[in-house]
Amino acid sequence: MKMNRKELKEFLEAKVIQYNTSDFIPHDPIQIPHRFDDKEDIEISGFLVATIAWGNRKSIINNANRLMELMDHAPSDFIKNFEEKDLARFEGFVHRTFNSQDAQSFMRSLQHIYAHHDGLESAFAKAYHTEANLQEGISAFKKVFFEIKHPARTEKHVSDPVKNSSAKRINMYLRWMVRKDQAGVDFGIWDKIPSSSLSLPLDVHTGNIARKLGLLKRKQNDAKAVGELDLQLRKFDPDDPVKYDYALFGLGAFKEL
Repeated sequence: MKMNRKELKEFLEAKVIQYNTSDFIPHDPIQIPHRFDDKEDIEISGFLVATIAWGNRKSIINNANRLMELMDHAPSDFIKNFEEKDLARFEGFVHRTFNSQDAQSFMRSLQHIYAHHDGLESAFAKAYHTEANLQEGISAFKKVFFEIKHPARTEKHVSDPVKNSSAKRINMYLRWMVRKDQAGVDFGIWDKIPSSSLSLPLDVHTGNIARKLGLLKRKQNDAKAVGELDLQLRKFDPDDPVKYDYALFGLGAFKEL
């Protein structure tokens, strides 16, 4: 699909408007945090939902619902107040390679984050502000998240861009929390990280569309590809580059290209 830069920007802007609507919510895992009004309920449920957001969408939503049920549909209250014996309820939970041991470890790490790092927003923001950019910040956040005793296997469930991961799910989560607009999909409840620092949640579908549009040359969907795509999208909108995720995702999901 050949377009000059002006045409491509106009095309992508139109697709953002088309797909960044509340109609998107009922079909996406973001529906889970949208059930809550409290900031900490939203950010905790969102983090857990984003963590298991790979594979079949129906399965993701079903298992995210199960996680919320196991937390008594009060994620913030559960994280702050659970005792070790309460984690027995997660026995048998599994979503693909994320098992009950991982779920229990995530609960402990989240409790530690809220008890000792002033919550997820502060933990991510501090990591971001001590590094060169948000992708390096994600890597720094991972170290904080796993600074308490944990099974080694659980580390794979928090991606590390410094190890060349695209960190798709964490970038998606950060878009949910940070990005502010009037469409009502993203929450925009975090103020300590700017939207201009966000990166696109790159996956197979958005990567393929970006290549068809000439926005991405790299063949692998990795951290280097995220960086390449960042440069292009920031030229179109330096303040809100990740809004184009809606355009690329929608074009792929509805097979428009």
